[in-house]
Amino acid sequence: MGKRAVEYRREFNISKEMANGTAVNVVTMVFGNLGDDCATGVGFTRYPDSGENKLFGEYLVNAQGEDVVAGIRTPKPIDALQQEMPEMYRQLQELRDRLESHYREVQDFEFTIERGRLYCLQTRNGKMNAIALVRTSVEMANAGLLDRNQALLRIDPAMLEQLLFPRLDPNRHAVPVARGLPASPGAATGHAVFDADRAEQLGRGGQKVILVREETKPEDIHGFFASQGILTARGGKTSHAAVVARGMGKPCVAGAEGIHVDTAMRKAFVGEHSISEGDLITIDGTTGDVYIGAVAMIEADFSSELQTLLQWADAMARLKVMANADTPPDARRALKYGAMGIGLCRTERMFNAVDRLPVVIEMIVAESTDDRQAALDKLLPMQRADFKEIFKVMAPRPVTIRLLDPPIHEFLPTENQLVDELEQLSHLKDTLLGMNILSEAVAVMYREASMLPEVDRLADPRLVDEAIQKKQTMLKKVRALYEVNPMLGHRGVRLGLSFPEIYSMQISAVLEAAAECVKEGDEVYPEIMVPQVCTAQELKRVKSYVDAVHEVVESKYGVKVKFKFGSMMEVVRACMRAENLAEEAEFFSFGTNDLTQATFSFSREDAENKFLPMYNERGILQDNPFEVLDVKGVGKLMQLAVGWGRQTRPDMKVGICGEHGGHPRSIHFCHDIGLSYVSCSGPRVPIARLAAAHAALAEGRESSGTQAL
Repeated sequence: MGKRAVEYRREFNISKEMANGTAVNVVTMVFGNLGDDCATGVGFTRYPDSGENKLFGEYLVNAQGEDVVAGIRTPKPIDALQQEMPEMYRQLQELRDRLESHYREVQDFEFTIERGRLYCLQTRNGKMNAIALVRTSVEMANAGLLDRNQALLRIDPAMLEQLLFPRLDPNRHAVPVARGLPASPGAATGHAVFDADRAEQLGRGGQKVILVREETKPEDIHGFFASQGILTARGGKTSHAAVVARGMGKPCVAGAEGIHVDTAMRKAFVGEHSISEGDLITIDGTTGDVYIGAVAMIEADFSSELQTLLQWADAMARLKVMANADTPPDARRALKYGAMGIGLCRTERMFNAVDRLPVVIEMIVAESTDDRQAALDKLLPMQRADFKEIFKVMAPRPVTIRLLDPPIHEFLPTENQLVDELEQLSHLKDTLLGMNILSEAVAVMYREASMLPEVDRLADPRLVDEAIQKKQTMLKKVRALYEVNPMLGHRGVRLGLSFPEIYSMQISAVLEAAAECVKEGDEVYPEIMVPQVCTAQELKRVKSYVDAVHEVVESKYGVKVKFKFGSMMEVVRACMRAENLAEEAEFFSFGTNDLTQATFSFSREDAENKFLPMYNERGILQDNPFEVLDVKGVGKLMQLAVGWGRQTRPDMKVGICGEHGGHPRSIHFCHDIGLSYVSCSGPRVPIARLAAAHAALAEGRESSGTQAL
């Protein structure tokens, strides 16, 4: 077998059994090169790039087919045939209609005209981009050539990504200088900046910027808002940069290890190239590629045909599609993409705003319960206002709010950063003391006031002392909070039980916001979700907080506030004890990012940057389990948990809010095991809606994912 045939079969997963030999057709030869009444060409029954319902193609007079494809001669557009051979053009139009009516699909055909007679040599289904596929699916369904189910099945859900995010021009000639992990899809060009403050400053001035960091922290959030995209040298697809960027619908390339970022020099280095602040760079969050300079792009196109197609998909699907959204702007964006509610609202994202982070830090470094409560009292109205706006945006759709999950040290600077800052403050203090001495000496040297040079005091040394004291307090707290493995440490429900006042504040914010909405006539459905649960006792404790706050809120506002209480399922033990957790939880939501890490004992960021590519290349793992749900391991845990949970609570609502909630193959599995919904980042909602319809249409026609376990 030839190399081309081997590669073709590998690309399209054609096995030897599927190929089953090669057919040979023996036909009469016809000639398009016998004179000026002869021609040959290629046609499409519709435009393959736009889907326009019009004959498209090229031809050559007095030529054979090889002449058209070889590029030796420049072919003519098929419309020119109407003037050159009007009868042949009429017959081509007739052929076009017959082919589509018969095959009920856009056709790519080859033809020859020999001595004024038209021959159709061969035809096949035409290859089209996503724009054309969507348009033709809707138009052909409306014309009766397809039914709606067939129209939905024509389109691979993953192809919709072409329509939902800006993407690089496929005809570009640019060469990437680095490649990282495709952490959030889409492409963006902007001026490189190396800190969030600078990004905000330039962004407000109207400049397009790309925030470039070694890694991002919560305090960088204002830089995210101002940037077109984010590039980090470290991190994975669940890193801070990746998660926040996806929620905002902004492209992100993470873990580009070939890039060294020097924030002090305001430069980045990659191989023989250097990137200075202000240089134009382009990132492709769909592939992970990084380019120096601007690269041509194609903008996203959310067409009316796509809207129609997705409405058909929703009518067919059993799975509901929710969005992961953390802020009111995220919620509005999710609605634009057709989300049926919010399946994950991460409360910690609300803490990242510039005006709130200092209060959060004040809460963390507090040495007493009273001091911590004082900071929480400042945060309560902020979170309540956020929740209220989100509820109003999504009403009457459900909103699932996850209580604080990450270790609280994530909101503080690192130990190394604080040590460096303290050293700089110490030098500044010495400098200021020297300025004071200089000022006094000058006053002695120039006794006449008119001769006295102006010596500015740069700052009050007392302010520096105060800053040093605050930084020392933070450093002490950072060291006290140090954990060898923080992702398995003091986070989630463990944090909430250690500091119940934190969870109580968040619960109050949720229920008070809901009560205010109810009083204003809005129909809202809040759901409170507890992260990192492994025992029913943890849920019972948190539920007691919820019940106590609920009673106070209903009495205070004089209205009934309905809500659901549930658990994230991201710990292996929680899955194995699902029947017990279901006694307390009214819903489950699988956090498959953490559940996959726990099941494989893989650190995602380390695995994706180190050995996972090798595992996939050598066939040790078929897929990256952080991109495609591992149905034989993680999936089996999910299936067991669903069954056991519904034994205790038959009407239990069960969903998924991890990264896999927007992956078509994973969505198919979620349908098969009977989940109620999937939740994913807003821009992936349309992909998930179509995938949910595909899963419903495939039910009963193929082996279910459960049989493969």
